[in-house]
Amino acid sequence: MRVDDLSPSPGATKAPKRVGRGIGGKGGKTAGRGTKGQRARNTVARGFEGGQMPLKQRVPKLKGFTNPFRVEYSAVNIDTLAELGEDTITPEVLHARGIIRKDAFVKVLGRGELSTALAVHAHGVSKSAEAAITAAGGSVTLIELPFKAPGKAGRPAARGNQFTNR
Repeated sequence: MRVDDLSPSPGATKAPKRVGRGIGGKGGKTAGRGTKGQRARNTVARGFEGGQMPLKQRVPKLKGFTNPFRVEYSAVNIDTLAELGEDTITPEVLHARGIIRKDAFVKVLGRGELSTALAVHAHGVSKSAEAAITAAGGSVTLIELPFKAPGKAGRPAARGNQFTNR
């Protein structure tokens, strides 16, 4: 059997009623639309409620907007970094351990204690996290965001479409 051999079972489909083919048959003349009136003339718009204020205009609209240039960071706490057992922490190491998604921007936050010196490479670091890392004898290196590089726009590409921010 081939794809072009497939067809519905006999009796499963029925031909549509052919209306408006003259007064000789059941669907002749007005073609099942009755006589006169708005619906007989095929002029009712989608969502039209007979002059009543339509539902899409009655309901309240959401206020505010969604910023298309928002930068999303994956938050990683100090206690998570301490559990890794690595001395150099990079986004690649975090991705390999399944802590962040690939190509995510990393921001280190200050929850937890740190006893060993770590060399942390991240896109963002909170003040409390930076203080804890340097107090433990480690170092913090900020990775430049790709859209902040020279020759770039300075902000990420806009997400969404023309209707996203309404």
